Amino acid sequence: MEFPGLSATNRRNVIEGTDVPAIPTKHYAAELQRQLRTLLGHEQIVTQAYGHHLLIKRLDDEEPTVVARLTGLGRNRYGAAFRTHNGRWEPLPGTGSLEEMADVVVTLLHPYLQPDNY
Repeated sequence: MEFPGLSATNRRNVIEGTDVPAIPTKHYAAELQRQLRTLLGHEQIVTQAYGHHLLIKRLDDEEPTVVARLTGLGRNRYGAAFRTHNGRWEPLPGTGSLEEMADVVVTLLHPYLQPDNY
C-alpha cells in the first residue's frame, strides 16, 4: 500500500490498525465530559484522553481522582471499568456507544462521581 506523505512508522500504524489519532480521542473525551456533567447535574467531573481510554475524574479539593474509564473497542463501541481503592481496574457490565456507556457509568457509580461536599 502507498501512503504519500506519511512516515514509515505512520504507514505501518495505518496498515496494522494501530494508528489512533489524538484529536478524535480528545473530541470524544470532551463529549463524554459534557454528557456526564449533564447526567450528574454538576461540573465536578473532568475527562482525559489517555491512549485508547477516556479517563473519568472527580474533582476533589486536593487533586482530581480517577474513578472510571471507558475503553474504545472500535466502531463507536466502548467498554467501561471502575478503579478500585487499590488501583485495579474492574470491568462494568456491557458495551455500548459513548452515550450509552456514560449512562451506565452514572447509574452504577453515581455515589463515587459526586463532589466531596455532596
